[in-house]
Amino acid sequence: MARTPTQPGRATARKAPAKSSVEAATTAPEAATPGRRRAFQKQRDWFYARVGRPTASYYWIIGTAVALTLIGRMTVLSASTAETISEGQDPYGLFLKESVFAGIGLVLMFVLSCFSPAFWKKIAPFLYGLAVLLLALTLTSLGVDVQGNKNWLALGGVQFQPSETAKLALAVWMGAVLAAKGRLVRKLVHVVVPVGIGAALILALILLGHDLGTAIIVGIMVLAGLVFASVPKRFLAMALGAGVLVAYIFSAMSDNRTSRITSWLGDCSVPGSCDQYLNGMYALASGGWFGVGLGQSRQKWNWIPEAHNDFIFAIIGEEFGLMGTVVILGLYAILAYAIFRIINSRNDPFSRIVCGMILTWIIGQAVVNIAVVVGLLPVIGVPLPLISYGGTSLIMVLAALGVVLSFSRTEPEKALKTS
Repeated sequence: MARTPTQPGRATARKAPAKSSVEAATTAPEAATPGRRRAFQKQRDWFYARVGRPTASYYWIIGTAVALTLIGRMTVLSASTAETISEGQDPYGLFLKESVFAGIGLVLMFVLSCFSPAFWKKIAPFLYGLAVLLLALTLTSLGVDVQGNKNWLALGGVQFQPSETAKLALAVWMGAVLAAKGRLVRKLVHVVVPVGIGAALILALILLGHDLGTAIIVGIMVLAGLVFASVPKRFLAMALGAGVLVAYIFSAMSDNRTSRITSWLGDCSVPGSCDQYLNGMYALASGGWFGVGLGQSRQKWNWIPEAHNDFIFAIIGEEFGLMGTVVILGLYAILAYAIFRIINSRNDPFSRIVCGMILTWIIGQAVVNIAVVVGLLPVIGVPLPLISYGGTSLIMVLAALGVVLSFSRTEPEKALKTS
């Protein structure tokens, strides 16, 4: 059969088949992707131009903080269920409460990282005044006594520890004052006024609440701030001597603290005085290399008081073994290294002093807590940062890391040149 000839003027090429609605819907976003990417990059560059671009230390700090926070919430769940079940309470109650605090703290950490160092200088006096006010309120009828320490405050149905907020406020305030002093810190009068008096007021208010453990950590922070401010060694020796004397006097004034020291030295004549220390050692010893497994701790069944708080490192050692404790120590080491990189990269004394005091606060408190658990120090009652149970401590440590992160960004002027 002969083919029908093509009519003149009619196109010989076949028309492409029309796209289905599904194909059109899937290809439209692909075509718009470059435009969306450019819009996102513009928004990102606009944000970086105002707050600065994050450095490598920024991401190291966020990574370790999130890792420690997640490990802490998991361990709190494991360590707290035994006591809550024995008391007839919800076994997930403390975990859910801590998870809310962790979420608040992580959001606060990111928000505070967006402020400039100049902002922290401006509000330093306000932060210090607020810290003094809150600590003073604990000595009134608003103060709450918890296990003999009146260091809690109840406001508007919320109960928190002002001493934890005072740590961050004192770091920012001391950094601003010592940075403004400059080379005048080589004279004793400029160290005593107002830094010495201001720090002594904070410490006195904490000690009036009978919280010697927190006072020791704050005292170490003050000493670190003076070191990073290049205060002469003779002044540091005077401050250290005064701190040791005060700690000795307040320890001798309390029978509870005296018994803790004597039990640490080996005197277990008082019934129950060595139980917490010995059971903590049993937990670490029974963990072996790889632990007995998550949730399988035996010492948490009311053998170790405050297993989810001050002695949570013992539960980690029992359930995850030596390898688990090494991971925790490694994360703290990475966090310390990242903060120390920020200290070395900043030329202004304000950044060095604030970051140095926060570094001493977090890592120093972790060292003290772990030293207590392994028996190198007597029990003084300080939590393990980011891991132990405690909403105020968790939120304030994450907030302090947010302040450090604000120093880890490049200057906005440099970001404008590179964008």
